[in-house]
Amino acid sequence: MWESILLTVAATAGNNIGKILQKKGTIILPPLSFKLKVIRSYASNRTWVIGFLVDIFGALLMLRALSLAPVSVIQPVSGCGLAILSIFSHFYLKEVMNAVDWVGITLAGFGTIGVGAGGEDHGVVALSIFHIPGLAFVVFILFILLNGWVRICKSQRREQEMMEYDVVEEIIYGLESGILFGMSSVISKMGFLFLDQGFPKLLAPVCIMISVCCSGTGFYYQTRGLKHGRALVVSTCAAVASILTGVLAGMFALGERLPSEPKARLTLLLGWLLIIVGVILLVGSTRLVSFLSCSSRRKRSNMDKNFGLRRTTSSRVREPSPSAIIQAATLNHLLSSSSKEKA
Repeated sequence: MWESILLTVAATAGNNIGKILQKKGTIILPPLSFKLKVIRSYASNRTWVIGFLVDIFGALLMLRALSLAPVSVIQPVSGCGLAILSIFSHFYLKEVMNAVDWVGITLAGFGTIGVGAGGEDHGVVALSIFHIPGLAFVVFILFILLNGWVRICKSQRREQEMMEYDVVEEIIYGLESGILFGMSSVISKMGFLFLDQGFPKLLAPVCIMISVCCSGTGFYYQTRGLKHGRALVVSTCAAVASILTGVLAGMFALGERLPSEPKARLTLLLGWLLIIVGVILLVGSTRLVSFLSCSSRRKRSNMDKNFGLRRTTSSRVREPSPSAIIQAATLNHLLSSSSKEKA
């Protein structure tokens, strides 16, 4: 089990770091096309080539991890890629990390340990080839409902003449991309299970091709949501939906189940929860820190205002009133005049 978890951590690290290196290499490159001159420019860029190879190597490691362990274990651990990406960005790209980032990394790390300690291999599970159409039907129904909801939100936005995306649309695009990412891992695992159960060997590459198509479509929906929506909402929903889809589909479609021992079951569930919370903190760390800083500034300003009001009121009490001074002077004048008249 620990071998598959370490492979998953290395795979997701390779995927995320490879994409960062590719993005860094494309800064000085033209838009990718099938022109020979453009392809040569990409092939001659050292940073982009290293990132591409690291990304491919990570994908191969992920396939190896899926062949060794259940999807309900692999998919949550893959959420730790954001933690590794944050560490890489901090030390290699010199990006500044706040306290919330480190808390998210710590939670994701402890969650990975919990999944490794509580997860168990269920052996070869009896699988039917008809599970693929069943999964496709469920995903198809989900996407019909989600896309119908998006169209309703768009029509309402047009009627109200709103330019910005509604939060519901951002959530739906994140959910759609996350569901496809999770299904990609489930279908890849199906291919390896078909090989173990003696099905025709052609099914394994077919499942891997379907998995690649699911990943590509997921990136399309994620990019579509990030283009007009907020990255915080889309990325968080995609990460959480990917983990939940992998866990639920692995249990219902692939026959995976929770550990039989209560202690191991609790450890596994706690590991899932820590990974999800860690991913959410990593995605929304910047927004959370800015919100906390704004709230602390408001509290300080309110305290300063209250202190200023108390200070002004106390100074007013201590200072003598001008009317009191005038009355005292008048009283002294009257006393002096009355004493002169008596004399």
